[in-house]
Amino acid sequence: MQLHPLLVPVVDVIFPPRCPLCGDGLAAQTGLCAQCWSELAIPGDPACASCRRPLGATLVEGTICPPCLASPPRHAGIAAATLYNDASRKLVLALKHGGRIALAPMLARLMAAQLPDMVGPDWIAVPVPLHRWRLWSRGFNQSVLLANELAALRGVQVGVDVLVRRKRTPMLGGLGRIARARALSGAFVIGKGWEARIKGAKVLLVDDVLTSGATTDACLAVLKRAGAERVMIACFARVLDEALEHV
Repeated sequence: MQLHPLLVPVVDVIFPPRCPLCGDGLAAQTGLCAQCWSELAIPGDPACASCRRPLGATLVEGTICPPCLASPPRHAGIAAATLYNDASRKLVLALKHGGRIALAPMLARLMAAQLPDMVGPDWIAVPVPLHRWRLWSRGFNQSVLLANELAALRGVQVGVDVLVRRKRTPMLGGLGRIARARALSGAFVIGKGWEARIKGAKVLLVDDVLTSGATTDACLAVLKRAGAERVMIACFARVLDEALEHV
């Protein structure tokens, strides 16, 4: 939600604009200071034609990265605003665990900048859901906040309850690929009332951080089984340590 222009000076007097990362003063409440902007790792080209993984400068656009060659993904691409580093981690933690929900519009704008054109009425922005116990304890789902902002920026509909997380899952960090898949087996289902609408739809699957991809893969499988025509993944930060040297 944006403030009315007449209220902005009043809010700025009461709450002087500060960089959410370092606390330095800003001219407006809408972003980071120049130094902190420079610390974000923004992925660019050349990138894998399938998953948008940043590639070395000596490679040409249209190249498929080795992981995608070894296991072709079922998704239609990954749009990541940043690569996961200290700066993006602080923003994610501030949003998710610090309750800084006012960061969601800025993070979503960075995500939207990486998205291709989304033409037609069939696109639905779908957040990765939290289990109800985690939702109650946190008070909000950060992926829903980001999906709402992206839907408004791109003029598409949002389906907050397209996916439902019906079982709690353990923390996936440290688990191997097979153990992650086992933990997530049966965790997601299509929400009531969406079964018919998801058939033939184009889905923008939204999450804050893409780590191993196990969670989004589980969501992707459910959406594809339900008949989604195309699923693109959008995240604010993507964990690709080996790609940081290419940005």
